[in-house]
Amino acid sequence: MDLETVSAEDFGRSLSGVGVNLLSPDVIRLATFLSEVFGLSVHRQSEDFAIVRHDQMMIQLHSDATFGAHPVLGLVPESPPRGGGVQLYLFGIDPDAAVARAEARGDLVLEAPADKPHGLREGTILSAEGYAFSPATPSN
Repeated sequence: MDLETVSAEDFGRSLSGVGVNLLSPDVIRLATFLSEVFGLSVHRQSEDFAIVRHDQMMIQLHSDATFGAHPVLGLVPESPPRGGGVQLYLFGIDPDAAVARAEARGDLVLEAPADKPHGLREGTILSAEGYAFSPATPSN
């Protein structure tokens, strides 16, 4: 499927498993963060929408305006962080490299890379919206 040209209907029908939609007041800023810090591919990017791909997983970014009629928008706090309580793991991404890129950009690193008892080396980086992204690889 060509993510740059697929119709909304065909894209929607192709989805399976667990879907992740992230609301953002600035889709381009969030898409840029995900691309620059984690190396994720971004498709169909506009001010209102973007498809972000990590391996076979798709994350959809939506502007608040695109969710105007959806009841979940009423649950989004008016002041940040809007993503509190959600941790999104990005398996297979080097946490040391991602944290270094985040620090170079001035992003907030919540947790420096460390080997954890559950067999992963991970770090945690906060997006401007307050979403916690944790790149992780198997620890040595």
